[in-house]
Amino acid sequence: MWRDRDFRRLWVGQTASQLGEHTTLIVLPLFAVLTLNAGAGELGVLRAVGQAPLLLLSLFVGAWVDRWRTRTVMVVTDAGRTLILGAAAVAGLLGWLGLPALLVVAFAVGALSVFFDVAYQASLVRLVKRDQLLQGNSALEGSRSAAQIGGPALGGALVSLLSAPIAAASSAVFFALSLLSIRRIRRTESIPERSERFPRVWRRIHEGLRFVVSDTSLRTVCLASAAFQFSFSAMMTVYLLFLPRELHLSGITVGLALAAMGPGALLGSMLAARLPSRFGYGTVLVSAAALGDGVFLCVPALHGSSAVTVPALLAVNFVFGTGGQLVNVTVMAVRQAVTPDGMQGRAAATITFVGMGMTPLGSLLGGFLAMEWGLRTSLLVTAAGMMLSPVVMAMSPLARLGRALPAVQDAPPTVARSEAHETAARETSNCPPGDVETRSH
Repeated sequence: MWRDRDFRRLWVGQTASQLGEHTTLIVLPLFAVLTLNAGAGELGVLRAVGQAPLLLLSLFVGAWVDRWRTRTVMVVTDAGRTLILGAAAVAGLLGWLGLPALLVVAFAVGALSVFFDVAYQASLVRLVKRDQLLQGNSALEGSRSAAQIGGPALGGALVSLLSAPIAAASSAVFFALSLLSIRRIRRTESIPERSERFPRVWRRIHEGLRFVVSDTSLRTVCLASAAFQFSFSAMMTVYLLFLPRELHLSGITVGLALAAMGPGALLGSMLAARLPSRFGYGTVLVSAAALGDGVFLCVPALHGSSAVTVPALLAVNFVFGTGGQLVNVTVMAVRQAVTPDGMQGRAAATITFVGMGMTPLGSLLGGFLAMEWGLRTSLLVTAAGMMLSPVVMAMSPLARLGRALPAVQDAPPTVARSEAHETAARETSNCPPGDVETRSH
């Protein structure tokens, strides 16, 4: 797999993109809290605005990605994020980077990130064989782990030592590097002919929803993801306030504590390439989710000096990164294995919509709870809510998956009939032979 130049280019581009994304995710909230003195409610709104595109755009993005070259989508989104963060850096240097501007930047970067994330997940299936999906996902998630190591630490350090504009500029550089790598992918992707009629987009969205709902494993992934993302987003909103204001940690220390998720995620990526085939996919999913999510229940009990709290936070974030990455890689391999090639983008987008679409609501809830109940109580309640995810998986057939990936599932009858109808229509059209089969974008 690593001998494939196009896969290496995807891996390098995705690594740079994820590093830019994780740097941005810590730069904007820390700038709001430490520089603009944003309160709990304002921080909740900022995080919710950045996450809103997951809820608003995911289904449409899935329908579009299945009709476009994933390379094109990733290059365009990288270019857009580079320009937006570059403009934000200039605005910050001129003193124009207030909270309203941060809201605009957060929403725009979040919207483009939805396109990139759905496209890179679909691109892997087009680059590697199905029996290489677990190894491919492990490699890509490993690169995301590297981003989690460097991104938060770099973002926290730049905001504290230099300025938010420079931190934003560093993110723009990473997105530019991602663009340069991904645009070098040369493998041609064959995709169905794209229709310009808008109603067809809605039909394709419905097909993706119907396919995910009809499959027990994917349906469970949606429910577990929704429970986790809602609670995790609420917890992180409180967590980003709890660390500097309750434990009195600096921006650099906060960044370093969050960066501990990275080494844990790197370990999780390596374990994900071996543990499912040894102990079973279901066992690994439930155990890793319970361990990784449950460890945050320890955080509200932390008191005292940074000499005590910082090592404890490093351990908590490391365990969470390990368990979370095991779940991420394993779930993605299961999802890609059961999904036909023509449904990959829509299946990924549907799961993103149901799961990640809950994050804006969770962020708002976290800000509300922090104002009403205080940081320590709110952190305990939201961390407990994260345990709903392993409970959902443990009570479903997903927990009984064995050591082999499940077979690819057939699309529902309505989806199959729709695709057959489109194929027949193209075959009976007056277009010259070869002009209607595939189109590159």
